[in-house]
Amino acid sequence: MPTVAAVSEWLDECTHVFEGRVDELNELDGILGDGDHGTNMYRGFAAARRLDLSECPNANDAMRQVGMSLVGTVGGASGPLFGTLLLRVGATWPDHLTLAGVAASLRQGTNGVMARGKAVRGDKTMVDVLLPALDSLEADARRGADLESAILDAVDAADEARDATAAMVAHRGRSALKSESSVGVVDPGAVSTALILRTGATRIREELRARTAA
Repeated sequence: MPTVAAVSEWLDECTHVFEGRVDELNELDGILGDGDHGTNMYRGFAAARRLDLSECPNANDAMRQVGMSLVGTVGGASGPLFGTLLLRVGATWPDHLTLAGVAASLRQGTNGVMARGKAVRGDKTMVDVLLPALDSLEADARRGADLESAILDAVDAADEARDATAAMVAHRGRSALKSESSVGVVDPGAVSTALILRTGATRIREELRARTAA
């Protein structure tokens, strides 16, 4: 069963990663937006890291606590969107790590983001990373792949999808105000989403290996 400690460790890693990518994300966001996406994401995860998760009864509740914190501390539209992702994932995260369970949980999180942000595939948003990662997980589940290889496939798909946003025209958020100028620029929200998925995959792999070694 996933643990509260695993969520805390994932949160530590995310915070560290965002701290090191603040300038990069701000620079991307500054081309078409307010130029503060990196600052906002780091601030939000740093605030969530200060939460006392020790009294959470399970990993699901810990993820929901992190999601609620992000809603309140990440500025702009990113807070509600990334917060919704974690709230929905936390509400449906499987008690036992299985590929079908992880895919179903990410499906709920992605649906929540799409409903809240009104974005669809091709709008040049975080959805353009979530959906390919989800497609990969669900395809691997259909062919009977193991969870560890499936999550590696999914984060590779997420990274490819992140890079592919550069060729897209923005249709949502502040970037849409300069939609034609958005071509050639990687979406900063897509970068952040890929980072979150990759750190999450790393934590899942370590959980699986710990379970195998026990």
